[in-house]
Amino acid sequence: MEAVEAGPLLEQDDGLEYQLPKHHRCACHLLNLVATVDVQAVNEDRIYIKLSRSSFAKCQALWNKSSRSTSPTEIIEEHCKLQLLRPCETRWNSLFYAVERIVRIVKEQGEAAIAAICSTLKIPMFSPAEIAFLTEYAKTMSPVAKAVDVLQGEANVQMGWLVPTITLLKSKLQNLHTTSKYRGPLVDALQAGLERRFGETLADPELIAAAILVPKFRTRWTTDEGIIKCGLDYIKTHLKEQSSAAQSGDSLSSAEEEDFFLSIKQTDQRDGNTKQLESYLASPTDTMDILKTFPSVCHLSLKLNTPLPASAACERLFSTAGMIFSPKRAKLLSENLENLLLMKLSKRFC
Repeated sequence: MEAVEAGPLLEQDDGLEYQLPKHHRCACHLLNLVATVDVQAVNEDRIYIKLSRSSFAKCQALWNKSSRSTSPTEIIEEHCKLQLLRPCETRWNSLFYAVERIVRIVKEQGEAAIAAICSTLKIPMFSPAEIAFLTEYAKTMSPVAKAVDVLQGEANVQMGWLVPTITLLKSKLQNLHTTSKYRGPLVDALQAGLERRFGETLADPELIAAAILVPKFRTRWTTDEGIIKCGLDYIKTHLKEQSSAAQSGDSLSSAEEEDFFLSIKQTDQRDGNTKQLESYLASPTDTMDILKTFPSVCHLSLKLNTPLPASAACERLFSTAGMIFSPKRAKLLSENLENLLLMKLSKRFC
């Protein structure tokens, strides 16, 4: 056997046409970092820091008690008619849903229910200011949680959903900023985190074009004419490249090569692609079927919107494969594993 250095082989330019596509970071993971890491960076407002630390410390104590045995679980269900949800580090939005459940219990059963639980379980009770803080926290984080739920879908979500979702999320947070008592620093931290982690994404012409080529959005998701122009310029450029590529493929025949007026036909085809784009943008229909009416626009839309904005679908696939490929079934052939995985994931379509 002969040892070969892999580094020089990878650096060689052998003229192969195949290469990895552009790398996109998982949007849901970035939103999770905004909602956790960036929010913890708030260090200017002392009132917010004090309320945040005390509120979440009492919430964590309540979650810990409820997870240790069945007795606290029965006490919570008796007083609140609901069970608490506990945060999980491997699941996005789990902290929001856990806090939202506490706020829901206070709203439906009253503060006396939470006070009775804390007294029985010997946990420090929540003050009215802390209850108000958790309520505003849940209202503020609700748009972020909904954005994560949208982007981690796998049935009707394409890459073109990313930029409109983050743009509308920033707009919703800005509207919340004007009607807040405790959540001003929280909204500022969320907006700063979105700008830092998604700033380049929101200005990417390819992603803007992908959003425009989704009939649900087109150009209605923003009022910034500069952003729309950037996306339309990208689309027009690539539609011209498509027509040029098609013409170069058709020009192999001798009849086309000898056509003196070929340039006129090429101009007509480019104008036809431009008219398709204009007709697509003017169409009132917002279903994906409308793309079939415009072949060139549909081809470019499929190219840009085939990727997913988040890795949630891939993680679900690996999680399902891990449950199938257990230690007791470690000798499964790759073909059998693939068939079992396909049957498991496709059962909801049957």
